[in-house]
This record gives sequence, C-alpha cells and structure tokens, in this order.
Amino acid sequence: MPTPQEKADFSERLKFSMTRAPEKMRGATDLALHFNLRYQGEPVSPQTAHKWLTARSIPTIDKLKTLADWFKVDQHWLHYGPPPSGNPQVTPKPLARDEQYPASEETLELATKIEALSPHHRYLLEELVEQFYGAMKR
Repeated sequence: MPTPQEKADFSERLKFSMTRAPEKMRGATDLALHFNLRYQGEPVSPQTAHKWLTARSIPTIDKLKTLADWFKVDQHWLHYGPPPSGNPQVTPKPLARDEQYPASEETLELATKIEALSPHHRYLLEELVEQFYGAMKR
C-alpha cells in the first residue's frame, strides 16, 4: 500500500509529465479523456484521474504503463521517482555558452517548435532565455 508521501510524489511527477504533453490539459477531465483514448482496458473516470492528481491514489501497473508510454517517460520514474543511487542527486549544471549540448530527440523536437514560431515570438523566447542565463550568473 503506497504511503501518502509516495502518492504525493507520484502526483507531482504526473503533473510535470502532463505539462510536457502535446495536448493541453487543464485537469482531471482532460487527463481522463486523453488517457481513455490510449488505454485498452476499462476507461477511467474523471474522478479517478482527479484522485491521481490530488495524491489520493496511484494507478495500477497497466495504467502506469499507458501513462508512461503516452508521456514518453520511464515507467519506473513515473511510479517511484528516480532510482536510488550511492551518490546524492546532483542537479545538472547548464553548459557554458560556447559549449553545445548533444542533439537528443527532445532537443531536436524543441528546436523544431522554436523554428515554427513567428519572428516576434522567437525574439521573446530569446529574451526569456537571456533572463534565465543572467539570473544563473548572479
């Protein structure tokens, strides 16, 4: 039986995963609707999805698999969080401005989305990134 903390942690990972999904979801009803389009078993109700989002329950393994496949995340991570290791979790540092990140699938997808923006929106995004870089140097 999951502890309240495990449920809360799962809920946070689910909410984070939802923000990265291509579909815009505003809550449990949207989550249930989009989930049911992908899940082969008995559909879930918005109330069930609400319980996932409010840390009252964790879905069964088959539902976790559907969620993980949909959100393109590791099923273990979605359910339990990052695997324990002997080293404390270190937050990756951003590369220096003259260094380049390896081109991952996620990076290429983001670059494609940025390229599709209007020139004005690309400018705004550049300004936002500059603000973040400036804040990290302080």
